[in-house]
Amino acid sequence: MTNKKNKIKGNLPKFNFYWIYGIVAVILISINLFNPVNTGIIKSNYSEFKSFIENKQVRKVEVINKKEARVYIYPEQLDQPPHKDKNIPEKSVFGGPNNGPHYVFNIPNNESFSNYLEDSQKEYAYSNKTLLYDYVEEDNFGKDLLGWVIFFGIMIAVWSFIMRRVSGGSGGPGGQLFNIGKSKAQMFGQGKSTNVTFDNVAGLEEAKEEVKEIVDFLKNPKKYTALGAKIPKGALLVGPPGTGKTLIAKAVAGEAKVPFFSLSGSDFVEMFVGVGASRVRDLFKQAKEKSPCIIFIDEIDAIGRARGKNPNMGSNDERENTLNQLLTEMDGFGTNSGVIMLAATNRADVLDRALMRAGRFDRQIYVDMPDLNERKEIFEVHLKPLKLEKKLDKDFLARQTPGFSGADIANICNEAALIAARKKKTSVQKQDFLDAVDRIIGGLEKKNKIITKQEKKTIAYHEAGHATVSWMLEHANPLVKVTIVPRGRSLGAAWYLPEERSLTTTEQILDEMCAALGGRAAESIIFNKISTGALSDLEKVTKQAMAMVTIYGLDEKIGNISYYDSQNQGYGFTKPYSEETAKIIDQEIKKIIDTQYERAKSILKKHEDKLHQLSNKLLETEVIFKEDLEDIFGKRPFQKEEIKTEAKKEETANKTKKVIPKKASSPKKTSDTSDKAKSKKSA
Repeated sequence: MTNKKNKIKGNLPKFNFYWIYGIVAVILISINLFNPVNTGIIKSNYSEFKSFIENKQVRKVEVINKKEARVYIYPEQLDQPPHKDKNIPEKSVFGGPNNGPHYVFNIPNNESFSNYLEDSQKEYAYSNKTLLYDYVEEDNFGKDLLGWVIFFGIMIAVWSFIMRRVSGGSGGPGGQLFNIGKSKAQMFGQGKSTNVTFDNVAGLEEAKEEVKEIVDFLKNPKKYTALGAKIPKGALLVGPPGTGKTLIAKAVAGEAKVPFFSLSGSDFVEMFVGVGASRVRDLFKQAKEKSPCIIFIDEIDAIGRARGKNPNMGSNDERENTLNQLLTEMDGFGTNSGVIMLAATNRADVLDRALMRAGRFDRQIYVDMPDLNERKEIFEVHLKPLKLEKKLDKDFLARQTPGFSGADIANICNEAALIAARKKKTSVQKQDFLDAVDRIIGGLEKKNKIITKQEKKTIAYHEAGHATVSWMLEHANPLVKVTIVPRGRSLGAAWYLPEERSLTTTEQILDEMCAALGGRAAESIIFNKISTGALSDLEKVTKQAMAMVTIYGLDEKIGNISYYDSQNQGYGFTKPYSEETAKIIDQEIKKIIDTQYERAKSILKKHEDKLHQLSNKLLETEVIFKEDLEDIFGKRPFQKEEIKTEAKKEETANKTKKVIPKKASSPKKTSDTSDKAKSKKSA
């Protein structure tokens, strides 16, 4: 019996505040519908009333409080003009005939109106009709009172609704007007989880180890305090985009059995002054109440930028106020025992030094691009949900993606599945992954793009120039394939597999520059003219030459001097070198590029016959691979050394890769502006 009652009680609908608005609306509609004065009545005037009297159409007249007259028309007259044109309802509210009143008007003069009614009644008597008229006294106090009650009721309801909205009743804390200074942090804990654990984070072993230590301290603090150790107050995750910084934080939220506050740096930013600092105070207040706990701020560079660089001199900088409050809360006079800070950014160079010091962010955890083994682990994670062909070589996939982040690899796996589905395959195959890499690096193929024969020939020689020069240079990256099929914004491309190295010598940079200039050099030799298609190549070599001279100190004339600003302090409007040195820098940059350009031309002139063979092959097949170059040029002169290096890499598989696969742009006979939009930079 008890269970039955509980079941009935559980099925009852819960009271909702919006029901009040519905009830008020029903009352108002009912008053309008059932009030006989306002149902189908038409506003008239005295002169129109006289015309009704003259036509013997009025059945009855009621004089209300000697101020207002209500007119009743004979039912058979309602279908006649002028009543027919006034859309008088034929039925009453309850479905019966509409017996009136049909018209209402204000009486100009009661005495004269009474006399007019008496005279009209006599005239009606001669026509065998009767005009009834009556004087009625109505007390409108109750009606007026009800109107005022309804009015104030509506005002109170609207005010209550507005107050509930601005006080955060339905939008959650911090989402409304009066709670604008409240923190917008999303809290995980008490049964709420991100469903991400450390098992979902492939690679990043060093980062996971440090983060696990923080989580373990919160779970077992005595293990560390027994030896007198203190847990770091904060850890900063630094690394390029897509490497898994936020994913690690999500894993911490999933693994930690303590409250976890997660928010973005932009959540502190608001148009009102003082809101950011207020939200910081509220965040730490909540955290102290639920300590021990973890606070995670994603993209902390939104509020943590270095102070003192605001162009508005002397103005109140809201962002700086927010940062000052954050610095105070993290390590001020107050105690935040049990509150640990985690933050992530890919712009650690712009953060304020006070934020980076020990006592605030004690540790900086660098999350770099994954190496060979880590890429394999990442592939294994993202390949689990896919239906793959048997014996798919994951090592091959890892070797084909140097310089790719974890997010890039996830995108490749998804794109490969989409390509396989587009081709109506039953499983995802090796070729689908290769097509996915090409699709992500270069863009979608545009086989129907209209290109003239001369342009296609120019593109072929341009790409063949890249391939020839890179094949004959010792330190150039090994070629994967060359294509003249338009893809994305480029008209052709050459794919290379960069050597995985941590240091780069002068010779290696020069060989890469020479290979990049091979396309324009081939155009100059074959056609005796050049096009705008080498834009991205020129951009790349210019940056490399500038870096050699001004950053790495690899130029003999400038010497061992670097003008690189690692702290991102900036030099303002002045350069860190004189005008004389600036001229020398410009000369040395031009000298380096010109030397490599002439070097590329000499290599191509030496192998011009093979350049023609390669270009004809490209024009015939549109795509050539490493094997095709071996048929034309023979084995690469430096193949032995590369095999040894590759074997060593496979044994160790622990070097960090920082070089991204190169993609050369193709030429096009357009203006330099349009070519900028259609050239493809090195990927």
